[in-house]
Amino acid sequence: MLSFECDYNNGCHPEILKRLAETNDLQTDTYGFDVYSTSAKQRIREACECPDAQVFFLGGGTQTNATVIDSMLQSYQGVVAAETAHIAAHESGAIEFGGHKVITLPQQDGKISAADLRALLVGFYGDEAYEHIVFPGMVYITFPTEYGTLYSASELVEIESVCKEYDLPLFIDGARLGYGLTSDASDISLPFLAHHCDAFYIGGTKVGALCGEAVVFTHGNAHPHFFSIIKQHGALFAKGRLIGIQFDTLFTDSLYLRIARHANELAMRVKKMLLDKGYKTFIDSPTNQQFFILPNDAMEQLAKHIVFSRWAPYDDNSTVCRFVTSWSTKESDLEYLASVI
Repeated sequence: MLSFECDYNNGCHPEILKRLAETNDLQTDTYGFDVYSTSAKQRIREACECPDAQVFFLGGGTQTNATVIDSMLQSYQGVVAAETAHIAAHESGAIEFGGHKVITLPQQDGKISAADLRALLVGFYGDEAYEHIVFPGMVYITFPTEYGTLYSASELVEIESVCKEYDLPLFIDGARLGYGLTSDASDISLPFLAHHCDAFYIGGTKVGALCGEAVVFTHGNAHPHFFSIIKQHGALFAKGRLIGIQFDTLFTDSLYLRIARHANELAMRVKKMLLDKGYKTFIDSPTNQQFFILPNDAMEQLAKHIVFSRWAPYDDNSTVCRFVTSWSTKESDLEYLASVI
């Protein structure tokens, strides 16, 4: 059955598969010290315009979040995030399992605000008993958010400013980063994002790769033993070339951005189809995740033909449903969708 459920249920982009096959019989160094990983890291530094950046490759998003956050926090510190953030709602308590509290803030369209962040910090340090409370030790945001929405450049700068005032590192989850950067609604480029945070990661798993995420510490600020911390978290690939080859391919001839832009363009057409049918958006997303409110009877009928996510009940008679396009979505997929909605 045709699926619009998520953006990681296909294998990988054909160019990546080709590179993996072409290099399969070659022997390389292990644990990410191979020539392909070295090349990929340099391509990423150049794309970010961060010559001093440190780049590491990990297997998946939850591993990456848990590993980076653990490396940046002291034992008595927690991480500040939106109440809808992936680390707060969809990672099975991975951060807490690692010994750090997720300190949540209210969200609006999936985003936190600089004002709410400042209020949290003012309140924390204004409490004379703050030494008895989990310290806010870093700030985590996602781009795009869980709802496919985007921080503007000015919003990012405002959050960064509060972080700097309180000496908190800012970490950006970029599991779907390509779809955010290539949205027509985005005013953030990869170099801009890289220069306004302390660490972020470039999602490969959801943007064309078979697996893998690229963590970027933007100004040589990784924990001095981050390699060992990756190993502790079970996130170190012995065959590091597997991820290195993929990112080397994704960052050749702007493949990463080209395939992400393709997904966004098709997502806007999916949005128009559903709007033309009279369905209402739950949230106005400018990226590859589209959230619509469907009457339950219409939802059940559509589920006979395609796979999509039933995100949450909206009321007694309707449900919020998520439709996701990806780098692999085809014109024929949209044609079929149009025939069944």
